[in-house]
Amino acid sequence: MVTDKPGYEHLIQFLTEHLALFEQRSGNESGKTIGELLEESIAEQIITLCTQHTELEMNHRSMIIREVDGIMYDFQEVLASVLEKNATAQQAELINEISLLIKNLFDTAIADLMD
Repeated sequence: MVTDKPGYEHLIQFLTEHLALFEQRSGNESGKTIGELLEESIAEQIITLCTQHTELEMNHRSMIIREVDGIMYDFQEVLASVLEKNATAQQAELINEISLLIKNLFDTAIADLMD
């Protein structure tokens, strides 16, 4: 649905281009780890996605959940060394931006699916 599209490859490239941000350990740390923020932010966007697209059938929602599992796996692999560290405000902002980009990928895929 999205993980086999060029947009997803660009998203992974975007994340890898910003890996240095995750190596920084200074600044205002939030009370949540990078892993927790990643999971919560992506889950929030997928819930919003499914709420906005009431026309989705159960099989479409299942496809989305499987894709999100794959995306989480990919992101956890890339960020494995820092998942348990508390996130800084800048890291949280980047995670939020990435989550929004993931939702946009699904919005586009759903629009194509419904055409």
